[in-house]
Amino acid sequence: MIVNQATLQSIYRGFKVIFNQAVQNAKPMYDRIATIVPSSVKEEEYKWLGKVPRMREWIGDRVIHNLAAYGYTIKNKSFEATVSVDRDDVEDDSIGVYTPIIQALGQSAAMHPDDLVFELLLAGFTNLCYDGQYFFDEDHRDGNGPIQSNKGTAPLSGDAYSAARAQMMSLKDENGNSLNIVPNLLVVSPSNDKTGREILYAERLANGATNVNRDTAELLVVPALSTNPTAWFLLDTTKPVKPLIFQQRKKPEFIALDNPNDQNVFLRKEFLYGVDCRDNAGYGLWQLAYGSTGQG
Repeated sequence: MIVNQATLQSIYRGFKVIFNQAVQNAKPMYDRIATIVPSSVKEEEYKWLGKVPRMREWIGDRVIHNLAAYGYTIKNKSFEATVSVDRDDVEDDSIGVYTPIIQALGQSAAMHPDDLVFELLLAGFTNLCYDGQYFFDEDHRDGNGPIQSNKGTAPLSGDAYSAARAQMMSLKDENGNSLNIVPNLLVVSPSNDKTGREILYAERLANGATNVNRDTAELLVVPALSTNPTAWFLLDTTKPVKPLIFQQRKKPEFIALDNPNDQNVFLRKEFLYGVDCRDNAGYGLWQLAYGSTGQG
């Protein structure tokens, strides 16, 4: 094959089709637990976290809620993945051997938000959220409200699940009013898949008693959580703001450095193809998430 600009443009278009198909075929799960927030600057400040107002009887003047009570900033980061194609393979018309690696680029780009979001969920026991406490902590407090917990240590079981569910549904705002939280998603590692299914889908318990937890939530099994297999999480993902935030500044873009006169071609006889994006993840409302280390 003659290596010229027309040939390279044809290769780029073919690679881009393969890349886009891989992105479309991927099945990321991050949007199940994270609100997707578009970004237009290098960082976004979420002043409204913890200060979502609720309706009240209008007596006298309106009550203005100060959205600057908390400051929580998510800074966008840049991410990339790049592969090289040997010029000899172009000359020998052996481009087909690169199809799997271009597919892998697309898969990686599509699953990248999962990497950020679920890593952040696991780190919630040691990372701070908007109120200055760990995201999963035993002493959260908004304003003059009560001290409340969204953290446990019990291994996943029917009783531990019931206790976590009751704890979340009992959470109150700073005025002592119910937050009306009803958890709907149990997130577990593959190690807890069987236990999670027994809790949520079995008609009866091992002793023959009726399973009162059946169909009280959906189960989400996340392979990425296998790095901390005992941890499990109960979430309410039905609210306008989900427990986590995925902030997107620039969507993944497939690009190439494939001009025959480029330095990488001259020095190493390589054409470069890659993907890059700008984004990051952060914590939303701790009230919508319960986390247990599962370590007793």
